[in-house]
Amino acid sequence: MTDETQKKKHRELSQLTKLALEMGPLVVFFLANSYGDQLAARFPALAALGGKIFIGTAFFMVAMAVSLTLTWAWEHRIAIMPLITGIFVFVFGTLTLYLQDETFIKMKPTLVNLLFGSALLIGLFVFKRPLMKLLFDGPFRLDDEGWRKLTFRWGLFFFFLAAVNEVVWRNFSDDFWVNFKVWATMPMTIVFMMFQYPLLAKHGLEDEDQD
Repeated sequence: MTDETQKKKHRELSQLTKLALEMGPLVVFFLANSYGDQLAARFPALAALGGKIFIGTAFFMVAMAVSLTLTWAWEHRIAIMPLITGIFVFVFGTLTLYLQDETFIKMKPTLVNLLFGSALLIGLFVFKRPLMKLLFDGPFRLDDEGWRKLTFRWGLFFFFLAAVNEVVWRNFSDDFWVNFKVWATMPMTIVFMMFQYPLLAKHGLEDEDQD
């Protein structure tokens, strides 16, 4: 089997489609939480799950499963970050529903971001490996210093997201936290990525012929 055949088997989704698959479960979570009372009144089986946030959590888990399945069906692979996020959603969503305690689903973003941040910084300073190169080597081509700086910045940003999530869920209502998770986290991430453009421009490599 030739390399060209192998490449055809691994079809790449467009960035817009990837964003839609990532945001889709969050939007479903928001809608199910917002209209949880109406859904419970219309479908008594959903009322057994508990309040709005529990209905939203159940829909979130289903939507995440659909998102990962569609990604696998198209690309025949799932990137490590969406996969880990999905596993946390299933585990902490199950705990939330089984124990009827929304603390688990609220802490999920904190733990996921701490895991990513720790992995990046430990890999950088302990193992001398800029792990962002493994995640973003397709879209970007940077020199070694660029990958180290990008990895360090992303590591700190993940810790920032974890801290902000802790402040929000511990001090505000369920509805406010859901709105923050859906409509604030992604814009903050996009703004952070935009601020990395000077680094990408400075340390970017020209396309070269490869063996």
